[in-house]
Amino acid sequence: MGSNKQQTAEHAAETQGVGPQDLPRLQSLVAEIVAQAKQQGATACEVGVSVNQGLAVNVRRGEVETLEFNRDQGFAITVYSGQRKGSASTSDTSASAIKQAVEAALVIAKHASEDPCAGLADANQMAQQLPDLDLYHAWDLHADQAIELAQQMEEAAFAVDPRLSNSDGASVNLFQGCRVYGNSHGFIGGYAGTRHSMSCVMIAEANVNGERQMQRDYWYDVNRQSQALQSAQAIGQKAAQRTVARLGARAVPTAQVPVLFAPEVAAGLLGHFLAAISGGNLYRKSSFLEGALGQRLFPDWLNIDERPHLPSLLGSSSFDNDGLATRAQSFVQGGELVSYLLSVYSARKLGMTSTANAGGAHNLFVSHGDADQQALLKQMGRGLLVTELMGQGVNMVTGDYSRGAGGYWVENGEIQFPVQEVTIAGNLRDIFANVAAIGNDVDTRGNIRTGSILIEQMTLAGS
Repeated sequence: MGSNKQQTAEHAAETQGVGPQDLPRLQSLVAEIVAQAKQQGATACEVGVSVNQGLAVNVRRGEVETLEFNRDQGFAITVYSGQRKGSASTSDTSASAIKQAVEAALVIAKHASEDPCAGLADANQMAQQLPDLDLYHAWDLHADQAIELAQQMEEAAFAVDPRLSNSDGASVNLFQGCRVYGNSHGFIGGYAGTRHSMSCVMIAEANVNGERQMQRDYWYDVNRQSQALQSAQAIGQKAAQRTVARLGARAVPTAQVPVLFAPEVAAGLLGHFLAAISGGNLYRKSSFLEGALGQRLFPDWLNIDERPHLPSLLGSSSFDNDGLATRAQSFVQGGELVSYLLSVYSARKLGMTSTANAGGAHNLFVSHGDADQQALLKQMGRGLLVTELMGQGVNMVTGDYSRGAGGYWVENGEIQFPVQEVTIAGNLRDIFANVAAIGNDVDTRGNIRTGSILIEQMTLAGS
């Protein structure tokens, strides 16, 4: 009987989702850890906690390949002894485990070197009001229903074209969790959030010029709200269409040509920009944009800003990892770099003020024109439409950029054939300065929102 009761309790724990109801308990635990740290002699303390729960299903050729349920929690504890810092982590919330973790962090702090920039943000900088950003939307989907969705996705993909010979899997993922941050200034903030996604990867085969060619491509969608996701059938069909369109891909001759980055890869260019203006890279002198504040980096029509308080978006947050209130702000205005991306620590290292970006940017928006991708192809005339990037050939110190690429060759504004085994290269400063246009085909699935980006000229290394 006892065993049955235990199994029932475990089942109840698995089926009860992590959500807003967990916040009071986590906030209380954070307060207890901060009090324990002060009791043990820490001059300051900060604690971050996350509790997550997820379901992941992957189906391949109609069969369940993986079915995973996970639930975990972790506490990251940082203590300060003057300007010496020590950190420890634990997943155990018992009083003895917390005491031991704090003790370990203090031992580390006592042996650490003094850092004049270490420490919490000033108490008067702590966020005062935390708006509800509507980030939590649980998806009531059981494992068998998730499996069925994945199977529907894959079936819809295979139905598109007989040349689709195999699948690399169709996946459905559900995630819900809570995050709480608190420190010895008395600040404790937290929120619950969700993130759901579906994806499909297909493989196509065909005889091309007497040789057997195999191509692979994918599609996905992600959102905090399950009802906002594209249908399983639509995702499967899009993955299939993209895969079949890659058949017949070939290299093209080396040339200097315009390059149009499709939205799903264009965000990567802006990701490199964010890395280059982040405080960590700047104070380490490992960014090609060190000292670039006030310089014109982009065309004068281009603006880049973040909007952290938009309801339900994946990048929304009311406070950053230092406990500072996030705010809408610009990084680029009229093509000019007007702000770096700074945490409290990196700002101190640079002799500046935090931009409340500990943990990164929140909902980055890039200005764009009225032209769609087809219009940008017409504007480009002859060049390469990039839909896939490979490799990590980006040097953040020099800005040199060299990536393997796949996509489509364009002549007279029209796609002619798929392209593979080419490399596109340039310097990010030149790439940013030579942005000719940004399309209105904005990809809304990520934290960086941009349309297709047309670069006037890059080096294309091919056959």
